[in-house]
This record gives sequence, C-alpha cells and structure tokens, in this order.
Amino acid sequence: MTDATPVNVVWITCHDIGPDLGCYQGVAPGTEYARTPHLDRLAAEGVRFDHAFAAAPVCAPSRSAIITGTFPTAIGTMHMRSKAVPPPEIRCFPEYLRAAGYYCTNSFTDYQFHAPVTVWDDVRPTAHWRDRGDPARPFFCVFHSGLTHESQIYVDDAAFARNTACLTSEERHDPAQAPIPPYYPDSDVFRTAWARYSDNVTAMDHWAGDILRDLDADGLRESTLVIFWSDHGRGMPRAKRWPYDSGLRQPLLARWPGRIAPATIRTDMVYLMDLGPTVLTAAGLPIPGYMHGRPLFDATGTDPGERRVYAFGGRDRMDEAEDTMRTARDDRFRYIRNYHPDRPYFLHLDYAEPFSTWRELRRLRFEEANQLGSGEDPNLLTPVQRCFLATTRPAEELYDLSRDPHETENLADDPGHAAELARLRVALDEWQRTYGDLGLLPEANLVRQWRPDGRMQVTADPIIHRVGDRLTVTCATDGASIGWTLDPPRETESDRAPTFIVQRIGDPDTGNRYWNLYHEPFIAPPGAMIWFRAQRLGYRPSADVAVNV
Repeated sequence: MTDATPVNVVWITCHDIGPDLGCYQGVAPGTEYARTPHLDRLAAEGVRFDHAFAAAPVCAPSRSAIITGTFPTAIGTMHMRSKAVPPPEIRCFPEYLRAAGYYCTNSFTDYQFHAPVTVWDDVRPTAHWRDRGDPARPFFCVFHSGLTHESQIYVDDAAFARNTACLTSEERHDPAQAPIPPYYPDSDVFRTAWARYSDNVTAMDHWAGDILRDLDADGLRESTLVIFWSDHGRGMPRAKRWPYDSGLRQPLLARWPGRIAPATIRTDMVYLMDLGPTVLTAAGLPIPGYMHGRPLFDATGTDPGERRVYAFGGRDRMDEAEDTMRTARDDRFRYIRNYHPDRPYFLHLDYAEPFSTWRELRRLRFEEANQLGSGEDPNLLTPVQRCFLATTRPAEELYDLSRDPHETENLADDPGHAAELARLRVALDEWQRTYGDLGLLPEANLVRQWRPDGRMQVTADPIIHRVGDRLTVTCATDGASIGWTLDPPRETESDRAPTFIVQRIGDPDTGNRYWNLYHEPFIAPPGAMIWFRAQRLGYRPSADVAVNV
C-alpha cells in the first residue's frame, strides 16, 4: 500500500465481552481460561490496547458514542432504550466517509435513534465489501457477531449446540476450571454460565477468523486497517449495565500492515468513542470539532502521543430500572458516585430476571432471608456478594485496581486514600462541567423538549433547486442529512410496520432501495426520476420528494 492508496477499514465487533481473549493473559483477570487463536494472532500482528473503555456499560448508549464520537451524557443518549434527539451538528460519522467515496456497510445499528438512510450503503447481516462493484473503491465494512450476546449464554441446550457447533471438544471450556470472580457465588449455575460465555467467545473467534481469511483471499490484507472491539463488558450481573471494569473495560485490537508494528502494546486510556475519529484520520479526513473522541493513531499508524489521565462513564436508566452512577478511572483507581444510594445495586430488570445467573442471586438472597427467619446465621453468600445484593449502597466507591482488580474493597472511607478520592471527585466534576451531563436532568424534561407534542418531530421536506441539469438540495431542518435514490418506491416486506425490536434498534428504513448520500450539488442522469429524503437524528424522515430531470 502506498501513501496515495486509500485505506480500507474493517471492524470486527461483537456483543457483551470483556478483555477475555488469550492475548490479554496476564493483563486482565481470568484470561488464562480463554481460547481465541484468531484474535490472538490479530493482536500479535498489530496493537493491543490494555486500557480501552466503553462510554457506557450497555449496548445502545455505548454504540451511540461509537457512531457519533461523543459522550452519551452530552448528547442525551445515555438512557437504555430511548429515542434521543442529539444536537443538530451531530452526524453518524460514516457519512463523512461516504462523501469521500467510501463504500460503507454494517450488519447492526442500535444507536438510540433511527439511523438515516444516508449513513450506510448497505445494512444487512450479509453486507460485505465484495458487493461494492468497483474493486478499486475503498470500503469501511462493519461485521457484527451476535454469538456472544448475553442472551446466548442462557439459550436451551439445542440452541447452544448450534451456536458452538464449530468448536472441537478440546476448544470447549470446563466449568470446573472457570475463573469465577469473587462477587459471584461459586455454584454450578455460575460455572456453567461462565463456561458457556467462554465457548461463545471461542465460537465468535472462529467467525472472526473467517473474515480475516476473506481479506487474505481477496488480496486486501496489506491495504486494510482491521479493528476488533466489543460494545461493553460481559453479559452477566455486575458487569453489563454496571460501570465497573467488568462492565466498561474492553478488548481492543488493531492491525494495519506497514503502519503499526507487530506486537505493539498500548497502556494509555482510550475509548471505543475514539474509533470514529481513528477511521476518519486513517482515511485522511478531518475530525469534526464536536467530536469528543480522539484518533488512536495518525494516518501513518503512529501513536499521536496524546494521553488521557482519566476515562469516564456511567450508568443511567436501564429499561425500567431507574438509576444514575458516574465513574472516573485512571491507570490505578476507579471512583464511582452513586446518585441513588438509597436504592439497591441489583434493581429488578424484567428482561434479565429469567437468566439463570440472575435467578441464582435472587434465590440465594431469599434463602439467606429464610435462614434468618429460622434463627440461623446466613452462610450462603460472602460479604462481597451480599454487598451487591444489599438494599442500599454507599454514596461513593473507590477501588485500587492494582491490588483489587475485581473492585471488591471499597476504600472511599479509608483516610489513607483521601487524596485519591478527592482528586477523582474533582476530575469527575470537571468532566461533567466540560461536556454536560443530561443524565442528571429528569428524563421527562428531555422528552418534552425532544417531542413537545408527545410525538417525534418530522424533518422538513428537502427543497430541490435546478439550474439546467444541476441539482442543489437543501432542508430547512437544522442538522438534517439528505439522501437520494433512483429506485422507485416498491411494496416490500420492509414497507410493513416494523417489529418491536426493529423499532427499538432503529435500522434505516430504506424501503429496499439504494440511497446515495447527498453532499454537494450534482448533475443528474438525463431523463431520470430522482427521489430525495431528509432526516435529522432523532426526527422522523421527511416525505420522499421526487423530481423528474
């Protein structure tokens, strides 16, 4: 690859895993249990980030940060399952790539708002760079695996066997050897769940290996930046949805032949939110001023040398569970501020309550209550486990991760750590002042601001200006993106009312038509009928406006 050759970019992504890959052995607790040869090889061929963090410990808020390059708390996407209205300057960053000529595909969205048709050339489970037509066209392709989603730990035996059919008997994980963290009971339920989680990670590793082999088969290895990441931490209690390392710390690997030296290790604090700025920089494009993320490396693959002192994050409403937690972490300590210390950590969550690990924790708590009722001392849980199941929690938490990687010994009241506590308090306050924190406002107030009449606002129809055969298109809605297509409307399955889950995830409503991004005036094909559509993030799309050239 020469400097004049546009770089291709492939993201290999998955749900709900921490840095539980073999390449993190000795870096994160429990990784000696992992079997991930393909991703381990990717790390050996490029860079492994040891302190990579999600901006939120749950999927949609985290993905909103990744696709916009901004903190969820700054743009209103922090509550799990909402339809936020980000400020008008915010864009989904693939639009900048499409404007530069990139072919952009994805298999999964889920950004807390409906993705406009302008963001991706293709959004399907089978979307691939091989569909771009012109082999010289640069591409940005996102491949997403659902094998590791928390729900797949708890499927029935037949479904689990199908999900992990690619594994050999040697690759399967022995529940008896599972490295159970101390905040979980050492029971068959948790050992089985951890082994299944790890089998799912290995099955995902096989899938990732297939994508890497496709790059090699197409002769694209040397011209492609590959980045692997997960959206947040493990799909288990006190991990996913909670702002500890188990919920926020991520595996993050990148390979860029000729640009990033093999076996590079980065220990600085980075975010998944940095991924968009990284791709734009690699493609030679400017980073919009509104983005909070920073490029992980420059266009030559060189570490830019900027170092964060802290990584920030938080927990907000999780479906029906009302909560607010904020955290600041440096390379040794994690500070957590609980805005509702009168509430339990382990709030009821209807979606997750059927999971065996959640049921096991509830059962043991109930059985200990029965022990008390029988005049016995409770002995089924440890003090660490009872802390997570208590009816209240401390207002502040402080953990020394160098000695306590599982974050079980709260040092907030320890006079010997008063200086660290004060320093991290100030850092968190300054972060909130700098970027804003909409999670501290009543959500109902935000909803009234976003939807004054109780309904999603509608983007204004695009306005087409014609000078000869040259078309200029504008929209009166501030922040709207505009798409255009030569494909006429058609009645397809996608025109029917979306399912509940599709509505929540917010895939673009393409109507089974291919939509181009309008980014500058253009000369229309003679005699063509063109349809235009505008959409601001968080708004409903405009009507399609047709023009006959």
